[in-house]
Amino acid sequence: MGIPQDPKVIQESEAKLAKIFDIYEERLAKSKYLAGDFFSLADLRHLPATHYLFFKGVGKEHLIRDRKHVSAWWDDISSRPSWKFVVEHHPYPSF
Repeated sequence: MGIPQDPKVIQESEAKLAKIFDIYEERLAKSKYLAGDFFSLADLRHLPATHYLFFKGVGKEHLIRDRKHVSAWWDDISSRPSWKFVVEHHPYPSF
């Protein structure tokens, strides 16, 4: 976005996000999706922001890939035809 980055803020924010993904890892060890064994708005809401972690040079995909269940969940929800359509027509969805 052309604004100066503060490495300390980035590091603190990444640590907070890692804690959240640790909670997700525990939850997703018990069910396929965040709200149970069905795809819901809880999962849908994560697509744009999580997509951002993988693309646009952010380089934070390790936050997902380092967690077995979160990684599988991401692969599942991001491979849905409807999401692929969005990405194809709008490579970097805004959120």
